[in-house]
Amino acid sequence: MRTTVPIRTRANLTDMSTNNRKLQYSLAINEALHQLMASDDSVFLIGQGVKSPWYVGSTAEGLLERFGPDRIIDTPVSENAITGAAIGASLVGMRPVVVHPRMDFMMYAMDPIINEAANWHYMSGGKASASVVIWGIINRGGEQAAQHSQALHALFGHIPGLKVVMPSTPYDAKGLMVSAIKDDNPVIFIDDRWLHNTEGTVPQELYEIPIGKGIIRKNGTDVTLVALSYLMPHAMDAAAELARENIDCEVIDLRSVKPLDKALLLDSVKKTGRLVVADVGWKSFGLAAELSALVFEEAFDFIKSPFVRVSLPDVPAPASAPLEQIYYPKKDEIRDAVEQLFR
Repeated sequence: MRTTVPIRTRANLTDMSTNNRKLQYSLAINEALHQLMASDDSVFLIGQGVKSPWYVGSTAEGLLERFGPDRIIDTPVSENAITGAAIGASLVGMRPVVVHPRMDFMMYAMDPIINEAANWHYMSGGKASASVVIWGIINRGGEQAAQHSQALHALFGHIPGLKVVMPSTPYDAKGLMVSAIKDDNPVIFIDDRWLHNTEGTVPQELYEIPIGKGIIRKNGTDVTLVALSYLMPHAMDAAAELARENIDCEVIDLRSVKPLDKALLLDSVKKTGRLVVADVGWKSFGLAAELSALVFEEAFDFIKSPFVRVSLPDVPAPASAPLEQIYYPKKDEIRDAVEQLFR
């Protein structure tokens, strides 16, 4: 093990003198990787295009130059082999981060993820764990079409043995990546390319955000509005507009799909009596349905109105830019969903 050393990348070209330094979401992930790889020789990055901004944006900026090809491994196109190799390395003490620049093609790696990584700890009686981060990037929008745009968090959240996180801010992106790499369990880290250029406050020091803990972004009394990933900023904008209509939203950022922060969700709904979930995935059998069922089962006596789900329509993503504008929910759809509870 080595001590963390200062990082000299584009990520530091902001004010380091306070905790109010601004950093892009993608560079927050980059900083987490730099700091952990500098402090722990067992951490390495593997995947397609890890040396190419076309694949992973600026998330891997400077890593190859600093740590070399033995720890920044640019691979051929074989998602199954890449993921299987990373999981194998994790079982002998390494802490790999395997990146899938388009989350859709993680489907080729379902066997090592679901049959191997998720089950090793249980099947070995706790003697072995796959301490691997499987990082999927969602490429929605930009006419990416149905095979390059899918958010599959609900699918992985269904599998026992996997943890699933989806940050919405640069601060959370860094903290959750650090926590994911340090976790002894397999973690599915999902980020959205629509967030890569957003900026927010990110401390320079290494820090962790506990997996399984959501956060209240705005306190309120009238309705619980739950969102995650790219819909979180839209939820906050919707809440600001609704405040002008005297509708006071409590906005919850889940941050972690699995494990869920059940206590945070239930306490909020018990206070407000109403629930709107803005999910970045499809409606049928999705995260919003799981949250609705959970609240119905455990907070039924507090419910004042039916729940509303804001989600993708149950059709594949279109390749047409005008159709994309209709397909992906945004602030207006969230605002309308909340308003219907008060009509």
